[in-house]
Amino acid sequence: MTQDIRLQELTLWIQETWPEATLTVASADASFRRYFRIHNKNETMIAMDAPPEKEDSTPFVDVTQRLLKVGVHAPKILKQSLAKGFLVLSDLGSTPYLDKLNDATADALYEDALEALIKMQQASTSDLPVYNAELLQQEMQLMPEWFLQTHLGLKIDHHQQKIIQQTFDDLTVTILEQPKVFVHRDYHSRNLMVVAENNPAIIDYQDAVLGAITYDLVSILRDCYIAWSNHKVEQWALRYRDKAVDAGLMASIDDKTFLKWFDLMGLQRHIKVLGIFARLYHRDGKKNYLNDLPLTLSYVMQVGKKHPETHALIALFEQLNIPNTIGTVTLPR
Repeated sequence: MTQDIRLQELTLWIQETWPEATLTVASADASFRRYFRIHNKNETMIAMDAPPEKEDSTPFVDVTQRLLKVGVHAPKILKQSLAKGFLVLSDLGSTPYLDKLNDATADALYEDALEALIKMQQASTSDLPVYNAELLQQEMQLMPEWFLQTHLGLKIDHHQQKIIQQTFDDLTVTILEQPKVFVHRDYHSRNLMVVAENNPAIIDYQDAVLGAITYDLVSILRDCYIAWSNHKVEQWALRYRDKAVDAGLMASIDDKTFLKWFDLMGLQRHIKVLGIFARLYHRDGKKNYLNDLPLTLSYVMQVGKKHPETHALIALFEQLNIPNTIGTVTLPR
């Protein structure tokens, strides 16, 4: 049996401070990071193992401090060694939003999530990377590379490439018109933990940037892992808009314009995610993400039909028979 040398090193490092501590697997995410639950007498903590040659933990530590300063429920850092890539964090529990969201709980849970989002968006953005045109385009390029070509095996001709690129250009222009705030980049039901006080607790924020105000909003409301009726989603989105205006994060804006911002930001995100989920399977061997492709594709198809910026891309997807190849889900109306 292959020895897990890093786990042995992590355990010894933790036991320097908590001699009786033992570790059990907590989770592995979509990167090279691993998480273990530390059991020490009557308390638990979380150990993060991020090999420094593959994952720089400095942004995680930096962003944690920014979030704690504005009252966001992020984990406290109890011990750290950036050189080793080891962190000990306070335990935020093991109940993600996804496990508790249903028709009876959704309004209250999303109200908490929107309040937390407003707080988070007031965190310092000094020296954060900027979600600029280059980054938006790089992300969307994952879709033709990994989803169309690698996953579906399609050969994209010059005309089709022009349609795809024009769509990406049009989305980028509209997104860059939005007000800029602190952006988590993965604010969804698997990264929000249900807790008794100051709900939700928030994890996996180390890739934070300065970017469009609707990015995290559409991440949570058009979540790749759970779907709600468009009526509910728009109600929640406009409730957030009112909170953001009251908080001084943005100027007052009419419903139609804000919901178009929201839709087009979501299209950028979901186009990107089609590529990411395919890459996680083909490059990293994480096949479970393929189960989430139909919902993600459904958002692209349904929302994309509403806006001229994406009509040509949707027509191309239909021409290539992608919805029938991947499968889609019927989104609640």
